[in-house]
Amino acid sequence: MKDMNPRELVRVFRALSAERRLEAIRCLSQRSLCVGALSARLGVTQGAVSQHLRILRDAGLVEADRRGYFIHYRVTPEAADRCRAAVEGLFVRGKGAKPCAAGRRVARGRRI
Repeated sequence: MKDMNPRELVRVFRALSAERRLEAIRCLSQRSLCVGALSARLGVTQGAVSQHLRILRDAGLVEADRRGYFIHYRVTPEAADRCRAAVEGLFVRGKGAKPCAAGRRVARGRRI
């Protein structure tokens, strides 16, 4: 997966920052569910589930599939890769990256 830009990183971390959204991802990773079924499993209103799903969709972690009158949601095939890439993106040092001046002083044994 390609490197994620800062906006994409924020979207993924924002999506993963709420307990209900994490629970929703766990439920949806097992099977696709409509808003009503997901609402019953999570114990929150359908409106709240819809808002959580919107954030998860914006992050590219969940996708929708219309089936008659209902829209079923499921985890995208690349959701795990997006989460992994977001975490790894925080810790990648570029070529030739240097520590800050304070870090260099500490490395030389000087006090800050």
